[in-house]
Amino acid sequence: MSSTRLQRFRSVLADTRPLRNPAFRRLWIADIVTVVGAQLTIVSVPAQIYAQTRDSSYVGLTGLFGLVPLIVFGLYGGSLADAHDRRRILLFTSGGLVVASALFWAQAAAGGVNVWVLLYLFAAQQALFALHQPALQSSLPRLLEPELLPAANSLLMTVAMAGGIAGPLLAGALIPVLGFSWMYAIDTICLLSTLWAVFRMPALPPIGEVVKAGFSSVLDGLRYLTRHPVLLASFVVDLIAMVFGMPRSEFPQIAHESFGGPLGGGFAFAWLFAAIPVGAVLGGVFSGWVSRVRRHGVAVLAAVLVWGLAIIGFGAAVALANGRVDVVFWLAFIALVIAGAADMVSAAFRTSMLQTAASDEVRGRLQGVFLVVVAGGPRIADVIHGAGATAIGAATTAWLGGVCVVFGVMLVGLLVPSFRRYRLAA
Repeated sequence: MSSTRLQRFRSVLADTRPLRNPAFRRLWIADIVTVVGAQLTIVSVPAQIYAQTRDSSYVGLTGLFGLVPLIVFGLYGGSLADAHDRRRILLFTSGGLVVASALFWAQAAAGGVNVWVLLYLFAAQQALFALHQPALQSSLPRLLEPELLPAANSLLMTVAMAGGIAGPLLAGALIPVLGFSWMYAIDTICLLSTLWAVFRMPALPPIGEVVKAGFSSVLDGLRYLTRHPVLLASFVVDLIAMVFGMPRSEFPQIAHESFGGPLGGGFAFAWLFAAIPVGAVLGGVFSGWVSRVRRHGVAVLAAVLVWGLAIIGFGAAVALANGRVDVVFWLAFIALVIAGAADMVSAAFRTSMLQTAASDEVRGRLQGVFLVVVAGGPRIADVIHGAGATAIGAATTAWLGGVCVVFGVMLVGLLVPSFRRYRLAA
């Protein structure tokens, strides 16, 4: 391969320049380790609950016990991140997550006799995670130059999505052999790497006006958001994409009815759930171009538009299914892969816009809102798409949701021209 072709090929691959920063490199390496361990716990908690109760209604409670702490502590964690040294917050939350994982191990090793203990432990872990994320995300603009943030966010999301593929597969293979206690023990050990990486970070005290953490601080952050249409629109387009265009609650029905899979699990079921993470990983691996894009608003609109079109394609493929896994299934799979790649691009640019367009004294609070939107949108979608699949059919619900995404994102582009025109400052 000639040097020119080699250069072109490298320019397509992920931009790794952020890894030259020692603090970010340590965080990223730690993320590789912890994301797999975290997925072992994410899979083990509902599996252990079902093994103990044989009742899916208890498994469903994990949604409630996870979402409420994410909303409450996500917003409060954002105000903490603007009021205190972010490194200290990360040290506290990282240590807390290690302790929470160790308690998961202890209850499993003791026989896991009380499902409510497991649910409240899960809620506590999600609360710590909600405190951790705003401080972490709002720290990146203090560690990296603005032009490197899209690449940095792409690298982090690629690792997260890769873990979303590898973690469940590992858990599925290891739980029958090693049991739940070992899954939590592995997660506990993996989390020590994040604690080490945070310990090596520089101090990150507040810049500018120091706010007092609390409810009034959260309200100030929300008022700031309403005065900045670019930031508000970035949340709106994500909600449009996730609420209308995330069909994951339809996957069990589609796998069984459209592609002839068994009622529980099966080949089609597994690959439908893996498709979006696969697309996100591929999008991250070939994300070298994101650092060269300055018109972030247009990039987000285009990515969400592609997401909507891909979901329309997915719904159309499901409508053509004939009850078995054949070429139509793989068309549906490819449509979801394309959607996953588009979601990775959208998330990288939206996160970067939030990190660059907001002043440092409110970044933590806005990252808290971002966490609530990212966590809440797909859960709302689960309810809407689940009800829609029952009422009008899974295929119709899927492609109709994609149509809503396309029209919704076009409407945002027309009504908020400042978002469409937003570009990274030179």
